Amino acid sequence: MSDPLRTRIRAGDREAFSELYEEYARTVYNHAFRLTGDWSTAEEVMADTFLDAWRTREQLEPDGGTVKPWLLGMATNKSRNANRGLGRRLAFLSRRPAPDPVPDFAEETAGRLDDARRLAAVRQVYGALRRGEREVLALCVWSGLDYAQAAEALDVPVGTVRSRLSRARERLRKLTDQRLREEKREEHRKARGETRARNTEPPRRRGELSGEAALAALPLQEIQEGSR
Repeated sequence: MSDPLRTRIRAGDREAFSELYEEYARTVYNHAFRLTGDWSTAEEVMADTFLDAWRTREQLEPDGGTVKPWLLGMATNKSRNANRGLGRRLAFLSRRPAPDPVPDFAEETAGRLDDARRLAAVRQVYGALRRGEREVLALCVWSGLDYAQAAEALDVPVGTVRSRLSRARERLRKLTDQRLREEKREEHRKARGETRARNTEPPRRRGELSGEAALAALPLQEIQEGSR
């Protein structure tokens, strides 16, 4: 974001703000979805974020680099409020399809997640992380902010971002591995149950005929019953 454009935004230039929206709307939307786990809530957060950005535009510093930390900081706060009000967390990701407009997620994790199963497990356990851990992962890993930018967005020291991110990555790895082990045990249990079901036939009742003998006896049984 160039300094002249920052100045135009501060001055209330609607065309400049339109450029801001076009460039960052999808980024804010994706970030809000990761923190709320709900499409409609993410849309509301995105709309409220840009509304507040317009209302507080004069607080934007005229000098500086990208305005992404400024926008994502507002989106993070609004996501917190939305989560408190709705009582829903990122556990929704385990029951929702993968969000299509988040290519950065796949790109960032491609080197660490060896297959689609592991990626699904990450989504399922992500909601079990603490709020601060989810936020630094969303900002640093998926939204691409560096430590300083994430610290600006969260209004915390850089050291706090570093420690939270380290803990978040470690906990996410452990929870994911645990989830995969549980899924593997469940698959083995089901496989053993299916094998037993295939190899076990129901006990034959006394006097019951089976196979061709039963088919051959059918006309005789009908005749005998009809003659009674």
